[in-house]
Amino acid sequence: MIHRLHRSRFFRFTAGLVAGAALLVACSQIPQAPRNESAALSATPSAAAAAAPAQLGTQWGEGIESKTRTVNAKRLSAQPDEVALLGYNEASTVRREAGNNPERRLNLQLAQGDVEWSVLDENGRPLPMQRARRSSDTFRLAGIEGARYTLRFRNLSDRSYEVIATVDGLDVLNGKPGSLRNGGYVLGPQQVLDIEGFRKSQSEVAAFRFAAPGRAYAANTETGDVRNIGVIGAALFELELPEAQRRPRRNATPVQPSAFPADEAFAPPPRYRK
Repeated sequence: MIHRLHRSRFFRFTAGLVAGAALLVACSQIPQAPRNESAALSATPSAAAAAAPAQLGTQWGEGIESKTRTVNAKRLSAQPDEVALLGYNEASTVRREAGNNPERRLNLQLAQGDVEWSVLDENGRPLPMQRARRSSDTFRLAGIEGARYTLRFRNLSDRSYEVIATVDGLDVLNGKPGSLRNGGYVLGPQQVLDIEGFRKSQSEVAAFRFAAPGRAYAANTETGDVRNIGVIGAALFELELPEAQRRPRRNATPVQPSAFPADEAFAPPPRYRK
């Protein structure tokens, strides 16, 4: 099953809970990668995270309305079209790692240019990404403690993609360690997907806010690993969508109330230490 996200400004597509077989925009049956090939989008420290001590993490922030619905879809391959990492830290550390006159970008090109990935500040402006001197393929961005941010994926192609995203090693949909076996958001042709936080339910997310590592969601949930704080991951799988679901519906069915909300596999809230 895949969840499709819809809001007043535009339709967003989500693929979600592949807890066996489903995705969020709405949910879909997806062939799962063999376990020995399932590149985790994190449960072990990544090169980006290990490059420098994390001085910023991402906190479970305030609730933001973000509705999803479910659609049927199928991955065309068990192997991702792209797996990308983006490190982040406080500004002085990023400058030190980037050195003088670093290469800067406002977005990363994924899936051979089909998809643009950027990170927006709370005013909707892209945060500059800087290439680290010691790693030719790793970019980093500077965050400010307390500031909110959004992950934006813009599809420039006529293909449909599933987007699996992780923050500090945790899947943004279910709060579990990142894995390519998880489900993600559906990004339709020529569409934009904004991921604004960890998903709490089919209608709400907890905003991404930069925070001290001790306040990070990954440091205050049983599934988190503090060694992964300071890295954002994204994986893309090309999808096959039934003809009737390739375009968003203008009059989307409202999200229905749930009689058993505790059984829905979304990210659990953090438990902060006293």
